[in-house]
Amino acid sequence: MNASPHRVLLAAVLCAAACAGAPRARAAVPAPADTPYPGTLKLAVDASDVARRIFRVREEIPVQPGPLTLLYPQWIPGNHSPTGPLDKFAGLVVSADGKPLPWTRDPLDVYAFHVDVPQGVGTLAVEFQYLSPQDRSQGRVVMTPDMLNLQWNAVALYPAGHDARLITVAPSVTLPEGWQFGTALEVASRNGASTTFKPVPFATLIDSPMFAGRHFKRVDLDPGAQVPVHLDIVADAPEALAIKPDQLAIHRALVRQAYKLFGARHYDHYDFLLALSDNLSGIGLEHHRSSENGVGPGYFTDWAKSAPERDLLAHEYTHSWNGKFRRPADLATPNFNVPMQDSLLWVYEGQTQYWGYVLAARSGLWTAEQTRDALASVAATYADNRPGFDWRNVQDTTNDPIIAMRRPLPFRNYQMSEDYYSAGQLIWLAVDTELRELTRDKRSLDDFARAFFGVDDGVWTVKTYTFDDVVATLDALAPHDWAGFLRQRLDAHAPPLDGLARAGWKLVYTDKPSAMTQGYETERKVADFTYSLGIVVANKDGKLVDVRWDGPAFKAGVPSGATLVAVDGREYKAERLKDAITAAKTGQAPIELLIKSADSYRTVRVDYHDGLKYPHLERIPGAPDRLSAILAPRR
Repeated sequence: MNASPHRVLLAAVLCAAACAGAPRARAAVPAPADTPYPGTLKLAVDASDVARRIFRVREEIPVQPGPLTLLYPQWIPGNHSPTGPLDKFAGLVVSADGKPLPWTRDPLDVYAFHVDVPQGVGTLAVEFQYLSPQDRSQGRVVMTPDMLNLQWNAVALYPAGHDARLITVAPSVTLPEGWQFGTALEVASRNGASTTFKPVPFATLIDSPMFAGRHFKRVDLDPGAQVPVHLDIVADAPEALAIKPDQLAIHRALVRQAYKLFGARHYDHYDFLLALSDNLSGIGLEHHRSSENGVGPGYFTDWAKSAPERDLLAHEYTHSWNGKFRRPADLATPNFNVPMQDSLLWVYEGQTQYWGYVLAARSGLWTAEQTRDALASVAATYADNRPGFDWRNVQDTTNDPIIAMRRPLPFRNYQMSEDYYSAGQLIWLAVDTELRELTRDKRSLDDFARAFFGVDDGVWTVKTYTFDDVVATLDALAPHDWAGFLRQRLDAHAPPLDGLARAGWKLVYTDKPSAMTQGYETERKVADFTYSLGIVVANKDGKLVDVRWDGPAFKAGVPSGATLVAVDGREYKAERLKDAITAAKTGQAPIELLIKSADSYRTVRVDYHDGLKYPHLERIPGAPDRLSAILAPRR
């Protein structure tokens, strides 16, 4: 029987599709070598389509004939995990001399794209789009009608086979008309809304993001300095940019206190990039000569309420020394597609968390009381809200950026997550107070900071370290079994709380929250009953965003993620639950909670009678007050 023309055409189409999808020999992805890439890449980003939140990218890549692999950055520094947003990458077209070239995605390494470069071709043109999230359900919002956050790792392909420090790139960006920007990159030229930057190594480009916006202010934080430091601010509205003189003085003090702590700087200039926004997603991400910081629009204009956010700049600034200049050896990879290892994040992030609190206090971003209240919250978390220590330890949580990649967890307090931050902070409080005790308060962690991070003033190439390097520096300050001291706290199935007592303070609970606790509740938009019923409730809809494993509510059968509908037969309100907990302290009846889980309603009875509990720190009578000495400004 003769086939119809339509059948023949359909068969040809199906054959072509099958042939295109047929397995082919996998090209190897070249490992990075210590050889410079010949020529300079040109990377042009059109970031002007803020209405549709699209970044349009064009690259010109010098090439030689033969197989070429282009990589999309996967392992993002500061994220400590393979979080390159490849799902937002679209529209890839590769061409040479105006003619398209076929490309093939690697079937195992989906961040790699293989291209065969024909003879006679010296430059490839590469075009694609980065389709940034339209709302937070799709990821972090980086573009709004009023501002944007350009992270170069999201808008660049680079050639495999070379160390990222040895690939030179000339970047440029086009912004909406009238917008201004902050970045650590240095301007080469401007043409209307387009700016071309001086060529830099690809590794430096990825480490040099941009904040840009309609409403922008640049503030000098170290007037007259040979090594300038600026605060580059974008905001949803111009009134949010208003900075009072005393607020400016505090941010300038942060720079001075960091210099007094470390005794050196490892940049030729530094830019705090600060977004004041309800629309752009928040962020705190470190870079060598800058940092990305996102807080609420009232950071300056509602200063009293912004306290919970005010350790952010101190934390990210510390990373210029700890994490960017001095970097764990297993995190110092030659390019952005070689897997990282996170074993020393308790130093990288844990000690930075410690210095973030300390520098916030020393600069005046926090008062001493606010710092103690913030530390009380940390201590309470590890004294009474980490049942996960039954099966995990701090060291094991350094794997969590790779395991969980900051996805929500049903029982975070039991599963644990990135506890190397705050548990690491407590470890370094223990080290600081141990140093002080061993040396009769003649040595402290300040001396470690200067000896470990304060070397090679003015140098900003990476200097790696290992566990043994940390131990050797501590041992030079005060001979001790520092390896055993650290490993005991990292590997134990118990929280590292001993430093607080050596600091002269203890954790207590009262029925009144501190101002910082109230601030944390406001910032997170929750009512926190962690240390009484063992639940945290979202203000908006009554959702139980956290239930403490084996806490009173958990034992009564309350599930995480359910909705709290009513308390003792009345509609749930935070104050109503507080009243019920208070009343139960002197009564015998359990607290009745009406819970909605999926489409089912049920009443659970929580037999709890110890009243409201909120963490505070209290002085230990007769003990040296080392905590106040730690938090005091350096003169």
